[in-house]
Amino acid sequence: DPHVGTAYISLFDLAFVRQQGGQFVLRIEDTDQARFRQDSEAQIFDTLHWLGLNWDEGPDIGGPFAPYRQSERLDRYTPYVDRLLESGHAYHCWCSTDRLSEMREAQQKAKKPTGYDRLCYGKTREERAALPGFSEIPVVRMLIPSDFDTHFSDLIRGELNAPRPDDQVIVKADGFPTYHLAVVVDDYEMGITHVVRGEEWISSTPKHILLYRWLGLELPEFAHMPLLRNPDKSKISKRKNPAARLTWFREQGYLPEALVNFLALLAYPPQEDGREVFTFEEFVADFDWAKVNPVGPIFDLDKLGWLNGHYIRALGCDELAARIVDHLILTGVLGAEPPAAQVELIRAATPLVQERMQLLSESEGMLAFLLVGDGDLEIQDDARAQLKADAARVVDTAIPVLEALPKWVAADIEAALRAALVDGLGIKPRVAFTPLRVGVTGRRISPPLFESMEILGRDSSLVRLRALRASL
Repeated sequence: DPHVGTAYISLFDLAFVRQQGGQFVLRIEDTDQARFRQDSEAQIFDTLHWLGLNWDEGPDIGGPFAPYRQSERLDRYTPYVDRLLESGHAYHCWCSTDRLSEMREAQQKAKKPTGYDRLCYGKTREERAALPGFSEIPVVRMLIPSDFDTHFSDLIRGELNAPRPDDQVIVKADGFPTYHLAVVVDDYEMGITHVVRGEEWISSTPKHILLYRWLGLELPEFAHMPLLRNPDKSKISKRKNPAARLTWFREQGYLPEALVNFLALLAYPPQEDGREVFTFEEFVADFDWAKVNPVGPIFDLDKLGWLNGHYIRALGCDELAARIVDHLILTGVLGAEPPAAQVELIRAATPLVQERMQLLSESEGMLAFLLVGDGDLEIQDDARAQLKADAARVVDTAIPVLEALPKWVAADIEAALRAALVDGLGIKPRVAFTPLRVGVTGRRISPPLFESMEILGRDSSLVRLRALRASL
């Protein structure tokens, strides 16, 4: 499934591409068949489109270097593997998984570096079959030279020196290439000039550089982005943090433009005037790899919430209402095609909740009283707990006053109830209006009471207050 890092890397890819007039390529790297899930590809498409991170070439739209799924390109890797085997830069390995596990355990016990011991190197199939731990189907390994220089240049970090790799597997027993071989071949064949990925791949880059050199291919430039981290400084992961799952942000009601702004800020400084709120176009205009901070940023959901609230308040009411409706459809609160009357109620109530929301998901609780029938309204336990001994007297006084109102508008509702309850009964506004809020909305906290009653309508407001009175 798409990780938030998928969007994070894609954003920086796309900003650079749009600034330079290049192409952003979406390639599905699905050679790890053990982890393959059919629906994950659709999630990647949907969430990146939702964020506005749209690609120029990919499996769904095609392009000059199709196909863009690695599982559909298997025949393209074979000639490169053959060249590596013929040149002596790669060799077959018949070691079983049990034998490799035992080898690693022995190395760890002896406190030696772990890595393949080259038992198969230089042996024929028959020679290797005579030794223990033989597997019928071989893998193909790189033959890493002992004097290999692992220095390379990075657009963000400058000169880097990665650890010397061991003899990396480049073709698995199932015939699929590993990531390391497939990306080198595909990047070359697709004309990729810049490879942007997370810093965890720094240690793998020397392997890729070797493959480029052995195959006589031109190197792309590399940029390794800082890893996103939890507040405890650990790497953000789906197991530890639901926010690592990209679809989670949509489910929670974050706006795509807020998330894009936030992801940019994680590794990029504010605008020159110090603004932290900026558009994707402003990000593109300012983009420079040298400005990317290589230190792993903390994924601060409080900061994202603040940004999201800012973007919500900046929307026009009709636009925000449309987004609320879309969110309630997404989460199943509304049906796929909600009745026009429900949509109109949400549109009317949106100005009441706009200043109170950080997430679209908060609208569900605030507007729930408008989306249920009068007989289906449930009074929340914490709301009922707010009712005091005066509640029955308040409701008994309020109902005839509301029945007699000539016009059902918020200002008249408020004036009449203040006169009858605050002045007439001599009780404080909070005590006077709490039973009405609970009866009308079923909640302790709601949008402004009198405006809510106006939108709900006279008949429904009275039905609900009579039902509350009957339960007291």
